[in-house]
Amino acid sequence: MPKVVLREIVRQHAEMAAFLWTVYDHHLLNPNENPDMDDERLERLVERLDAHLDGLRIAGEAGREIAEALYAEYPEAGELFVLRMLVNGAPKRIAELDLPKVRAYLSKKGR
Repeated sequence: MPKVVLREIVRQHAEMAAFLWTVYDHHLLNPNENPDMDDERLERLVERLDAHLDGLRIAGEAGREIAEALYAEYPEAGELFVLRMLVNGAPKRIAELDLPKVRAYLSKKGR
């Protein structure tokens, strides 16, 4: 039985993953800017980000296509990050990322 992909839900996964990556990375670069972002909240944010990326991966090719369309519409670092996380061989969890390499990749592609 072929899997049914609810494209609007998958797009929401892509949008939220891009947004959460932006919030997460901004916080790591500016840790004193938001005093409410304690370790527990940061951990929950990462869990949500991982879950949205999982939703895109589960959608398979449709998830990648939706992420590509979102990036074409909004060519921002968060949307590019989502696309990169859907590539075969990419880390499956945010905790596995080499953040300096991720930032370097996003800055090169954003030019």
